[in-house]
Amino acid sequence: MTEAEERYYSPERWQNWLTRVEEEDLDLESEETGRLLMNIQNDAAIAIAKILAAYDDDTLDEDGALDELSTVHDIVMSEPEFESESEAAQILIGSVQTSLSCAFFAAEEYIVAGPSELEDEMDEYIKAAADAEANDDLDAALGYIVQVGTNVIAGDELDIDVLDDLEFGLVTEWVNGLDSLQSGLAEPEVVEEED
Repeated sequence: MTEAEERYYSPERWQNWLTRVEEEDLDLESEETGRLLMNIQNDAAIAIAKILAAYDDDTLDEDGALDELSTVHDIVMSEPEFESESEAAQILIGSVQTSLSCAFFAAEEYIVAGPSELEDEMDEYIKAAADAEANDDLDAALGYIVQVGTNVIAGDELDIDVLDDLEFGLVTEWVNGLDSLQSGLAEPEVVEEED
């Protein structure tokens, strides 16, 4: 394992989460399973936040930050391997990956170009993204949420109450991932793998 993997995120850490998911008696409607999902998501988001913090304080240059981000992305977004054929485990990890996909894109965009210049409030971009998703324009939807994400990384406050008025879908999952990233940026403490 490289020093960077130890510093930001390791395949072993991700595998520990996968093992825990596989060993749990998952009920996708339960509060306990929801808490596990959020712990996994927040843990990976903290790794993204630490890379962004290292970039912002010049510990990592642009190329180094992008490389580290790519390493964490490859770990977290890899196809999960479970010994059993647990559909609930696949769904849970798939949800974590979907939520974090936009956080990775936003982090990459922030490193390359900085925060986007928004012409309106962030919640209007989120609503526009939901409209684009409803019209099957997922590229536009993702673009809106990535722009929001770069501003969250820059320190703007994301109010996820806007999701209360939106239908569940990719946009709501992506915003949920940005909320985890926002939490990681505010409090970059490691989430304990064991409760």
